[in-house]
Amino acid sequence: SSGINAEWPLRPGFATQKLRLNRKKVFKGHMVAGYACQCNFSPDNSYLISGDADGRCFIWDWKTTKVYKRFKAHDGVCIGCEWLPHETSKIVTCGWDGKIKLWD
Repeated sequence: SSGINAEWPLRPGFATQKLRLNRKKVFKGHMVAGYACQCNFSPDNSYLISGDADGRCFIWDWKTTKVYKRFKAHDGVCIGCEWLPHETSKIVTCGWDGKIKLWD
C-alpha cells in the first residue's frame, strides 16, 4: 500500500486510528534535514508554518501548498514557530541562536 501507515492511540481506552500520508499535501521549499523543526497551523487552519535549518520561517497556504511568505528569522536553525491564538497577526519563533522573537 502507498503512504505511511501507523497505529496512533487517540487516548487510553479508545480505538486506534490508521494514519496515511496525504500525497496531495506536500509543502516544499525549506530544508530541515537532521533537525526536528516544529510546524503548526494558523488559528483558522488556513496556513501552515515551519522553521528551517537556515534560520528561515516559511508560511504555506494550506489549500494550494504554495509558499505564502518566507523570511529570515534566526541566525542558525529556526527550531520552533507558533501563531498567537488571540492575536492572529503575530508569530513567535525560537532558534538555536538562543533567541525567542515576536513577529507582527
